[in-house]
Amino acid sequence: MMTSVRFDDLLIPGTPACRGALEVATTYHTPSLLNHSIRAYLWAAAHAQGNGIAFDAELLYVSALLHDIGLVAEFDSHTVPFEEAGGHVAWVFGAGAGWSPERRVRASEIIIRHMWPEVPAEEDPEGHLLELSTAMDISGRHIDQIPAELCREVLERYPRLDLAKEFMACFNEQAVRKPDSTAAQSVAGGVADRIARNPLNT
Repeated sequence: MMTSVRFDDLLIPGTPACRGALEVATTYHTPSLLNHSIRAYLWAAAHAQGNGIAFDAELLYVSALLHDIGLVAEFDSHTVPFEEAGGHVAWVFGAGAGWSPERRVRASEIIIRHMWPEVPAEEDPEGHLLELSTAMDISGRHIDQIPAELCREVLERYPRLDLAKEFMACFNEQAVRKPDSTAAQSVAGGVADRIARNPLNT
């Protein structure tokens, strides 16, 4: 378990692309989803720092801020899973930010892979970190690896608000419309119970 990482130790990038992603997320997310997206980056950065995982901070930050954009009404898709829709948004965002086609594809991959059961760190460190951190925030999986004091400070700055209720409503609705999606698999696999037992909700 990490013991030395504090909030002020975390690498929080401030590039134009990062500021733009925060503006997009702030505009389109609910306050609960916005805070969740920010926490996803912070848990990922903390885990990376505490475990010596090198990562591209700008790429991970933008992907974290946009990873659930496919759940909001303006970018929801009736034809593809929400993470794929979010990946398309990230590709378009990257084009506007002047990113190379390869970097745009990477952002899309990271967002899509956050719904994978596991992403190997040695193959895709940013994908690994986002998959890990979103699971930490939604279900509490491996959250005990984050120092308690850091957890407290992150939750004070970015409280959970109505995330559990909103997230399950989104996933249930996705599951009904897209029964073959990963959201539907999560619902069938008992994500509601895991969310209810998340220690971060207490």
